[in-house]
This record gives sequence, C-alpha cells and structure tokens, in this order.
Amino acid sequence: MAMSVSHCVVGVDVAKAEVVVYQADIDQLSVVSNDKPALKKWLQTLPANSAIAIEATNIYHLWTVELAHAMGHTVYVIDGFRLSNYRKGVGGRAKTDASDARLLARYLKNEMVELRPWSPPPKVYLKLQSLLRRRATLVQARVSITQSWGDEPLLKAAFKRLAAGMERLDLL
Repeated sequence: MAMSVSHCVVGVDVAKAEVVVYQADIDQLSVVSNDKPALKKWLQTLPANSAIAIEATNIYHLWTVELAHAMGHTVYVIDGFRLSNYRKGVGGRAKTDASDARLLARYLKNEMVELRPWSPPPKVYLKLQSLLRRRATLVQARVSITQSWGDEPLLKAAFKRLAAGMERLDLL
C-alpha cells in the first residue's frame, strides 16, 4: 500500500475585504486582510508546498490564488456549486465564513486525488478576457446613451457621430 504524504491543508473563504483561513494541520482559524501585502505575509507563514482550497468568487480570490501559486503552494479553486452540494452531503448547516473555510479544507483533504490543481491561464487568454470586459462596457455605454439621447432632436447629429465611433470601436 502506498504511503500518503502529509500536507498542510488550508481552506480559504474569500470576501472583498478579508479572507478567513483555516489551517487544518494545526486547527487554526485566522482572518487576513484581502490585500497583496497582507496576503503575501500570511502565505509566507505556511509550510512549503501547502495545499490550499479556495472557493471561486467573482474576482476577489484572484490575488490569493496568484500569490499562493507564485510562492510554490498547490492551489485548488473550488466551484461554489460543488462545495454547496458537499456541505449538504456532510450535513453542514451553518454557512459562515469560518465554517466555509473549514469545509474547504475538509473537502480538499478528502477529495484531493479527484481535484486538479490550478495553473495560470495563458497570457493570450488574459488579454482576450480583458478585451471582452471592455467590449461589454462599451456595449453598455452605447445602450445607455442610445436610450437617453436617441429621441432628442438637438443631439441627433452629435449622437450619430458618437454612435458611429462606438460602432467602429466595436468592430476592432
């Protein structure tokens, strides 16, 4: 039978302002500010090659994921839907930041062999993602301006020029 290697398993629940961290090997719960200097300082306290489970949030988890990966830790980004189903399966009732951090660590410890570690996406993907976000903003602005200026006779000529310019940007 193969001998299992003991890892430092960490669960991280992320919010906009702070992250709640549960380090399973020492049964320690802590709160860290969600800014790069604080996250970096906390990550440096972890044993080398720690296994970190973090729930995917809008964008708030990205600093933690990128910094942890850059420091040599193995990061697992967990889908919120799967974690919710896991919570139901193990009978978890309370949904607090602390209980989520503990649940993430438990999930990682029990399911690690089935999970795929996170790796940074290719640079071209990041560029494409940025361009798509900017296009979405442009489309939103165009709709907003069309709705507010479209029926105003005094702004008709200016509106046409602006709409044409936005259309050219959209085609780039």
